Amino acid sequence: MPVRRRQKDLNFWEKIYIPEIAKGLALTFKTMFKPKFTMEYPEEKFIPPPSYRGRPVLVQEENGEERCVACGLCSRVCPALAIEVQAGETDREKERYPERFEINMLRCIFCGFCEEVCPEEAIVMSKDYELAFTNREDAIYGKDELLVPVKNLNERINFLRQYK
Repeated sequence: MPVRRRQKDLNFWEKIYIPEIAKGLALTFKTMFKPKFTMEYPEEKFIPPPSYRGRPVLVQEENGEERCVACGLCSRVCPALAIEVQAGETDREKERYPERFEINMLRCIFCGFCEEVCPEEAIVMSKDYELAFTNREDAIYGKDELLVPVKNLNERINFLRQYK
């Protein structure tokens, strides 16, 4: 049995496409003459919205300890394999801490999976967007470059708690 195909019935104007071409040109000319928005970057800084995902950082408590318990979930969930965590034992309340925590910023794709999976809210995406490196070794951030005091990140942490 032959398959019957149903074709949409087009009217005369749709068959010649002239009105559709005119609509497209009108939209092009309308956007072409709108005023342009240019930010003069070094003098005028970009203020990112609360949902912006900049470079990942580790949260440092007010007493100087890091929140991270070196569970390794962030390194397991990272699709770019940019995070490396090595755990160490301690006698304090938290049984583990990261002896070595490194993020390769050349590999990081700023997806935010590490932030979502962290049970301690120890790694968050900051609003830092100025990342420039002169060599590959500078792009590997160690624990000393990643630790940021919690008071500097309160806005981002509150934003995350709102959606969890």
